[in-house]
Amino acid sequence: MVLSASGALEWDSEKLKAAANSLAPRGRLRAAINFGNGVLAQRGPDGGPPRGVSVQLATELARRLDVPLDLVTFEAAGKVFAALSSDVWDIAFLANEPERAKEVDFTSPYVSIDATYLVAADSPYRAVADLDQPHVVVAVGKGAAYDLYLSRTLKHATLVRAPTSSGASDMFLESLASGSHSDLSAAAGVRQALDDAAKGRSDVRVLGEAFTSVEQAMATPRGRESGSAYLCAFIDEVKAAGFVRQALDATGQTAARVS
Repeated sequence: MVLSASGALEWDSEKLKAAANSLAPRGRLRAAINFGNGVLAQRGPDGGPPRGVSVQLATELARRLDVPLDLVTFEAAGKVFAALSSDVWDIAFLANEPERAKEVDFTSPYVSIDATYLVAADSPYRAVADLDQPHVVVAVGKGAAYDLYLSRTLKHATLVRAPTSSGASDMFLESLASGSHSDLSAAAGVRQALDDAAKGRSDVRVLGEAFTSVEQAMATPRGRESGSAYLCAFIDEVKAAGFVRQALDATGQTAARVS
């Protein structure tokens, strides 16, 4: 399915051309798509093209800039950001984190996603604060927004990093299945992914409280001033036009909040 926002930014042809050259200096817009966050992107059925709100936003942006679109896929947000120095993408869909903002320019957020914990059903943990204790060990996806957030904010608990966010949940569930769940106290992640991991299981539960709200934004490498300005105006317009809400609903992400 292809969605299209009805609005159009009031930029003259010269400014639009400058924005296109800034965002797609090679004549093609390379968009980093992160499969690690299922709210934003999903693999297409039967090996088809990727789907999701980030794919739809990239498609709409390329259409407005009148440039071809290349989707560059990654398994985790941390891997997207790590690839910045390799110059393999022009725009990305990342949570706005202070460490990342040193190297990329962010738009305003377009989606807010709660991050919380997956714990054993019989564990004593009922609130987020219960998990910031010296004996607590939390599995988390390396470089994910909630890894960066917890690294800044946890005072006592220990983080153990898996290559991806889904890998962190798997690590916790495997620990639980082996009977050694004292080794891992919880897995951190976005609520939708943790709810999926807990579905149909009686041995785990997802905390009702969130430890942070992850603000997802579009990003481009620093130094692309005209492109960054256009990207900021673009995301504000498509949010207001209802495009983001439609794109989320079209792929079943009805619980995600438009920022």
